Amino acid sequence: MDWNPKRVRALAFDVDGTLFSSEGIILETYAEAIRRFSVNSQIPLEVPDRERIMLEIGKPVKTIFLNLVPQLKESERDQISDSVLELLVSKIRQGEGEFYPKVKETVTSLKNKGYQILAASNGRMPYVKTILEVSGILPLFDPIVVLDNETIKTKPDIVAKYIRDYSYSPEEILMIGDRSSDHEAARKNGSPFAFCAYGHAPEGEIPDWEVSLAQLEDLDRIF
Repeated sequence: MDWNPKRVRALAFDVDGTLFSSEGIILETYAEAIRRFSVNSQIPLEVPDRERIMLEIGKPVKTIFLNLVPQLKESERDQISDSVLELLVSKIRQGEGEFYPKVKETVTSLKNKGYQILAASNGRMPYVKTILEVSGILPLFDPIVVLDNETIKTKPDIVAKYIRDYSYSPEEILMIGDRSSDHEAARKNGSPFAFCAYGHAPEGEIPDWEVSLAQLEDLDRIF
């Protein structure tokens, strides 16, 4: 698309793979949650390997668990999902997981330059808020919209809500992320896309972008 960085007024950040990486704690967390469910339910389940789990990261939560344990009922998948959420939040508060370099400095600088800072994550609210709080940037985000599985079912819906609620034109919101859901959120809304090349996307997943970021702080040099 033909875009002008000077038109951008708001920055919509994906979270996992953009500001923070759960890669180092994700396998043990899923394994623990699945084992916990298996013990309580007496339903034997195989723990997916790290590669299979990482392929799902970035998708809506219900989609992730439908893909990983399709043999279970939705209510059973939700039990595992709730357990994963609880464990991840606890681990992040204990300092586990990895924040990418210069997250606080970069987002703070962009906020000080006058950009509205938005979150566009498929993660659940406690997960998103915990990451932003622990990194010290939660007060910079206003508001935080997450999937509610009713009116907001996909990441494109999140970006569309921001465009609608703040009367932005599509080219005034830059979607920043690392996975196909982030690319889709930008393209379906006609918004520019900043690809976080340092994130979780396997090679070839993202077909095009307006700007590629080798590191998050590159944003501060562009805007």
